[in-house]
Amino acid sequence: MTRQATPPIAGRLEEETLVRRLGFWRKAARHRTFLFSAAILVALLLIAIFAPLLASHDPYLQNVAMRLKPPFWHDNTVAQHLLGTDQLGRDYLSRLIYGARISMMIAIGATLMSAIIGVTLGLLAGYYGGWIDTAISTIITTRLSMPIILIALAVVAIVGPSLTVVIIVLGLLLWDQFAVVTRVATQQACARDYVTAAQVMGASLPHILFREILPNIRAPLMVVATVEMAQAVLLEAALSFLGLGVQAPLPSWGLMLSEAKTSMFFSPWLIVLPGACLFVLALAINLMGDAMRDLTSGGRG
Repeated sequence: MTRQATPPIAGRLEEETLVRRLGFWRKAARHRTFLFSAAILVALLLIAIFAPLLASHDPYLQNVAMRLKPPFWHDNTVAQHLLGTDQLGRDYLSRLIYGARISMMIAIGATLMSAIIGVTLGLLAGYYGGWIDTAISTIITTRLSMPIILIALAVVAIVGPSLTVVIIVLGLLLWDQFAVVTRVATQQACARDYVTAAQVMGASLPHILFREILPNIRAPLMVVATVEMAQAVLLEAALSFLGLGVQAPLPSWGLMLSEAKTSMFFSPWLIVLPGACLFVLALAINLMGDAMRDLTSGGRG
C-alpha cells in the first residue's frame, strides 16, 4: 500500500498565502471605513496625477487685476474662477489641485524612504539579536529622544528649503516607528517553522529576511505606513507655513495657508480651503490606518 506524498512546503505556503489574501480582500470589500477612506485617497491620487488636465488655469499665472476675487458662492459673476483668486490673482482651484500633487509626493516619498531605513534596521536587529540588536536599539532610542519638528526646522534652515530637502529630511526623521515594529515582529517570526526550515535548507540571509520574514510581517507595517504618511503631510504643512518648507511659487497647501494669513479676516476662504484639503487628506490616511488595523486583526468596520 503506497502512501500519498505530501505537497511540498513551498506549495503549501503559496496556497496559504493566496487564501489569506483572498480573505483580506473579502473583508475589505465589506469594511465601510476602508471603502470610504480608500475612495478619498484614490480620488486625491487621481487628482494629483491628472492635475494638468483638471486645472482650468495655470496655477502660476499671475493677474493682479483679478486679485482676491471671491469664490462662486460669494460672487457668481466671476465664473472663470470658481474658488476665487489669491493675493496675486492666481486661480485658487488650480493651485489646490496642484497642491494635491505636492502633498502626495511628500507623503509617499518621505514614507517610502523612512520605511526602507526603519524596516532594514528592524529586520537586522530582530534577526541577529545580541550586540547588533543593542546597537540598533540605542540608535532608535536616540532618534526617539529628538523632537522631529525642531530637528526638521534646524536642518532645513541650514541646508535650505525646497521640495526635495523636505522629503529627504522627513524621510530621515520618520523611520523610528518602522524600526520598532519591524524589530518586534521579526523576533516573533524567527520562532516560526518557515524561518527554521529556510535556515536548514541553507537559504541566504537576504532571502530569509526579505522573502520569508518581511512578507509575513507586512500587516503591522502597513498600519505604521499610514500613520507616518499623515504625519509627513502635517509636518510639511507646518514647515511650509513657517516658511521653511516648499517654496513659492509651488502650490503647497501649507504654503497657501502661510500666504493667506495676512488676508484671513477679509478673505477667509483663502485659509479655509487649503486647511480643509489638509484635513480631508490627513483624515482619510488615518481612517485607512484604522481600517487596516481592523482588517489585519480581525476587527469589523
